[in-house]
Amino acid sequence: MPSLLSNLKSAREYLTPTLKSSAFLTRGVLTPEEFVKAGDELVYKCPTWTWEGGDPTKRKAHLPPDKQFLMTRNVPCTERVSSLENVVAESHGAVGGGDGDGDWLVSQVLSAEEKKKRDEKELEDEFDILDDEGEVVPEKKLADMSLGDDGAAGDEAVKEDAKKSDTAVAASADDDEDDEYADMADFEDDDIMEDEAAVTSPAVTSDTTTSNNTDDDNILKVRTYDLSITYDKYYQTPRIWLMGYADDGSSRPLTGDEMMQDVISDYAHRTVTIENHPHVHGPHASIHPCQHGAVMKTIVRNLTKDQAEGGEIGPTVEVYLFIFLKFVSSMIPTISYDFTMDVSASTKK
Repeated sequence: MPSLLSNLKSAREYLTPTLKSSAFLTRGVLTPEEFVKAGDELVYKCPTWTWEGGDPTKRKAHLPPDKQFLMTRNVPCTERVSSLENVVAESHGAVGGGDGDGDWLVSQVLSAEEKKKRDEKELEDEFDILDDEGEVVPEKKLADMSLGDDGAAGDEAVKEDAKKSDTAVAASADDDEDDEYADMADFEDDDIMEDEAAVTSPAVTSDTTTSNNTDDDNILKVRTYDLSITYDKYYQTPRIWLMGYADDGSSRPLTGDEMMQDVISDYAHRTVTIENHPHVHGPHASIHPCQHGAVMKTIVRNLTKDQAEGGEIGPTVEVYLFIFLKFVSSMIPTISYDFTMDVSASTKK
């Protein structure tokens, strides 16, 4: 089925006229020439990305022979998305073409530090003290209540309690000392000698096993991904492809279901599907480009507005892929690919 679907899409793309005029600002799409220009900038700023020519029989005529697609290899993926999805703070709404089925959800994943702060705040809220009317008692009022009506009397009471506590501790210490000597008298010399012999005997097997496993324990085994970016002539936007490899050192390609474990569940099997790569052999996970143009148009428009207010020049075609990769990272947050530039843009319409 993926092969038939890929063939139909390839035919559709082949029959689509090539975009000639720039529509970067008006529609969020690129011409093939603009895609190459944006790819050159990505390769220049991020050396982990390279241009690839691919199989000569599969080359696209609208792109240079040696710049058919972009590739970055051995990208680490240290954890599954499921470990992060329980800390998704909120959804920032949907960005798309207007129909509910095609919209994309844009979610914010909290960092470990932000998650810790939120948990601490929730814990504090759970232990709030309420007054007779159900209102939270302020911390200052709690402190005043703990002193009583007379601050001096409260201090004397505290001192008296401390004195009693010291007396009780001293008495307890005397009892513990007597018990300690009584317990020591219960031990027999033979038992003590047996314990010493057990302690001094060498644990050869345990030490040897620990030594042999030390190197392996210090190596963090993670999944890795090869990511590529192609130009989709039908949608006139870049398209991301992913091929994952197991973390057991075997370089075994991940199955489709295994790769979906590294995709935010809102997008798995919906926006991200398994299809055949147009240049590289074998099925890949791919982020469908049907809404790329609408999303990029919104982000670029907001960036242009923000930078204009600050007296700066708006984004150019050269930074398109940096913005694009920043957005894509919200769908595959645990795959740590390089896009260098710190891009901050709103997807609010």
